[in-house]
Amino acid sequence: MQTNFSKLCFTTAVIGSSLLFSCGENSKKDNSTETMTITDTLTPPMAQKVPQKLEEHGFTRIDNYYWLRDDSRTKPEMLTYLNAENDYVTKSLAHTDELQTKIYKEIRGRIKEDDASVPYKYQNYWYYTRYEEGKEYPIYGRKKETLDGKEEILLNGNERAEGNDFYSGKISVSTGENMMAFAEDTTGRRQYTVRFKNLATGEILAETIRNVEPSIVWANDSKTLFYVKKDPETLRSHQVWSHTLGTNPETDKLIYEEKDESYYTYIGKSKSKKYVMIYLSSTLNTEVHLIDADKPTAKPTVFLKREAKHEYSVEHQDDHFYVVTNWEAQNFRLMKVKVGQQNDKSKWEEVIAHRQDVLLEDIEVFNDFMVLSERNEGLLQLRVRNQKDNTEHYMEFEDPAYMAYTSQNFEFDTKTLRFGYTSMTTPNSVYDYDMETKEKTLKKQQEVVGGYKTTDFVSERVYATAKDGTKIPISLVYKKGTNKDGKNPLVVYGYGSYGASMDAYFSVSRLSLLERGFVYAIVHIRGGQEMGRQWYEDGKLLKKKNTFEDFIACTEFLQKEGFGNPQTTFAAGGSAGGLLVGAVANMRPDLYKGIIAAVPFVDVVTTMLDESIPLTTNEFDEWGNPKDKEYYDYMMSYSPYDNVVAQDYPNMLVTTGLHDSQVQYWEPAKWVAKLREFKTDKNKLYFKTNMDAGHGGASGRFEALKETALEYAFMLDLVGKKS
Repeated sequence: MQTNFSKLCFTTAVIGSSLLFSCGENSKKDNSTETMTITDTLTPPMAQKVPQKLEEHGFTRIDNYYWLRDDSRTKPEMLTYLNAENDYVTKSLAHTDELQTKIYKEIRGRIKEDDASVPYKYQNYWYYTRYEEGKEYPIYGRKKETLDGKEEILLNGNERAEGNDFYSGKISVSTGENMMAFAEDTTGRRQYTVRFKNLATGEILAETIRNVEPSIVWANDSKTLFYVKKDPETLRSHQVWSHTLGTNPETDKLIYEEKDESYYTYIGKSKSKKYVMIYLSSTLNTEVHLIDADKPTAKPTVFLKREAKHEYSVEHQDDHFYVVTNWEAQNFRLMKVKVGQQNDKSKWEEVIAHRQDVLLEDIEVFNDFMVLSERNEGLLQLRVRNQKDNTEHYMEFEDPAYMAYTSQNFEFDTKTLRFGYTSMTTPNSVYDYDMETKEKTLKKQQEVVGGYKTTDFVSERVYATAKDGTKIPISLVYKKGTNKDGKNPLVVYGYGSYGASMDAYFSVSRLSLLERGFVYAIVHIRGGQEMGRQWYEDGKLLKKKNTFEDFIACTEFLQKEGFGNPQTTFAAGGSAGGLLVGAVANMRPDLYKGIIAAVPFVDVVTTMLDESIPLTTNEFDEWGNPKDKEYYDYMMSYSPYDNVVAQDYPNMLVTTGLHDSQVQYWEPAKWVAKLREFKTDKNKLYFKTNMDAGHGGASGRFEALKETALEYAFMLDLVGKKS
């Protein structure tokens, strides 16, 4: 099943996450000779700026801070303002420098620096990534046949990153395992450049392909590569091209172009290696095209033409396809169809029926077994089905809240499933599971340097009651012995968009809060998909306010239960989660001591009216199209930027990346400027722009910890914890 991750941000959005993804961009630190000083009461200069009149449906909005928008990201007055805000953060929080350093060293000290992933077998080699002590980026390696063999370094991210403030690299090895394509981003705008390496000689070829998605797929001839190009302005992935090794990329062939601006284009390869798959996805619709991987010059064929509100994904095995589909099945069901008959849905045979209380998310297919990833009562379950006799069982997990998922499973002919598991108290773990005997073997658990005892912490699953009576799950973690006396510092984290489920997970960074008495809560509010597809439907479009009201209800419940109080509670969210906490700041500022909004999507109406901005056209099914007055009026009723009023606001830390491709930097910049103009309190308002990064912040595994340390110091300082 395809999930729209347009404005998702699992790194900066999840405070202190140890799950790092690469995104960011380089920039000159200061292209301006002007200077500016930000204080608690000073707003950015606007008197010399002409207010922007934005008219729609006969209504005129006056935007005094529209001038902060700059697509080139080089306008001197804009850079001057951002740098002034950064200087203000640095000076205002200078008294926490020692604390920030302590937290940074503390978190880094828990990380095993010379670490490696669990190797996985693909054809003739064992593949893995590893880190060297003191280094920021992974090294991709492999060994032939046995793990005792000689290491072959495929790509050293540290060497490739030299000279860049940001780096992200992805690799794809050819079917013949003799060539490698690798995609690199040194700007953080998610516009990758593809290069090629001859694995036999180590030579990097001269051929270069620019402005592409990092998903790159080899045909079975090991000389044809398929890739996806982006529109240079909107960054919409819309074209599939093929490149033949040894030829000039300017002669590459356009394989498919998606004209509908509400669709994004992705590519992958079936586990059977038989098909290159082109996925075309809008928020509520998908369409799959197939290319025979043995015939890379053949034209793509449509698996099933797109239909309104029909989402499906495909896996191939032998003479048939498996289809996870929401056709007449809101929570999805599993179908099977013979190759060549897929265009006729009357030929589809049901394998797993639709269930009202269980969401079918994904499948993993083997010769004799199938593993279904399902979600029931907000928790992920792995269901193992024996395809020979149709017997089945569910794998057992003990934590009250957890995350379980299938991992690297590239071979068909095996009875071993590799899966990952984590919970609020269980470090990230990788297991091999014998689907026949049900024996589970731990291959690796994330090491917490210095020691860590699961029994020192408590994880709970509790439920709050929303405004309309709906029960909202909450995953909690805190140190054993914590008193529920209402005096604890409390972090309430939420997301609630795109049907993205925020599962309970372990964080090494978060331990720095828990050891200092914090309670950490992940609230599974509507707009996500934790409780099934309807949970998502009830938190989008004209029901979007359910997301905000659920978050407020969860906060009130946690405070009532003694986990915190309004003077010790912090709201946290990033990206679309930044929209969430931004809306909540307007609606119930009295509930929070502070708010952390990372790369926040806060200027909803202006952005959704501008189809030149990346992501806009793809997201009308999520937020609505404000060119329709009904949606315009509804968006206007909650858009954080448009609803800033003269009132007291909590202390706030807002962060962004100058080169963010998902949520443009000017959204939080304008929001903070307007807050400075209107807010009636003397609380702190900090705005920090990473001038070298994008949506996910700093790219290095240690550099990113400095951003976490700043967030933690901001909260600790406000609750009077100085160390």
